[in-house]
Amino acid sequence: MPIRAVLWDIDDTIFDYTGADRIGMRKHLENEGLPEGHTSAGQALDAWRAITDAHWARFAAGETDFQEQRRDRVREFLGRPLTAAEADEWFSRHVVHYEAAWSLFPDAVPALDALAGRYRQAVLSNSSILNQDRKLRTLGVRDRFEAVVCAVELGISKPAAGAFHAACDTLGLRPQEVVYVGDHPDIDAAGAEAAGLAGVWLDRGGRGGRPDLMRITGLDQLPALLAGNTRFGASDTFG
Repeated sequence: MPIRAVLWDIDDTIFDYTGADRIGMRKHLENEGLPEGHTSAGQALDAWRAITDAHWARFAAGETDFQEQRRDRVREFLGRPLTAAEADEWFSRHVVHYEAAWSLFPDAVPALDALAGRYRQAVLSNSSILNQDRKLRTLGVRDRFEAVVCAVELGISKPAAGAFHAACDTLGLRPQEVVYVGDHPDIDAAGAEAAGLAGVWLDRGGRGGRPDLMRITGLDQLPALLAGNTRFGASDTFG
């Protein structure tokens, strides 16, 4: 069955989340000062990323909600108890700097342009529609996508099959007619495959090591991969 739609992840796929978060947090710490227990800005930034990954995994597993995972990230990073209001205020001050650093990856718009008119395009994100719709509008690409489907509103997160199926249902397509593109090998590519979609792992760092997955190292490789697809044949075609 031919691929008719491309379903996209946003963060660290078309949008440089890691870069914006790191730039924004560095600026935030210049204003706030290093939290107790952190020895340098670089060490603090690495700790923030590790804490973020751990609490996002809790959210994806349904162990906490979106707002509470933010608060728990702040509490763990600062190493002290905070009320919900205190954690929200600290995070809000960070967000100002984070949003000032928002940018798309250079290969994102060319890939979206190359696929336009040939494939329908939509988004499935593990964030919230409030955050992601605004982000896409600010970055000037919201009109490229028929729909933006998010885990907070669904009540289910990738890699659960139900999240992928909900996005396919929004498009009125069977999973076999949809390819999912994302930067995480398990949450995105393997999750999509398990749900019956075609999955593509965007391995920007060239890590490799997952011969079970279809892998590209840049979005410039995606149009050719889709144009020649027979449900992609052998894995690890690029990179």
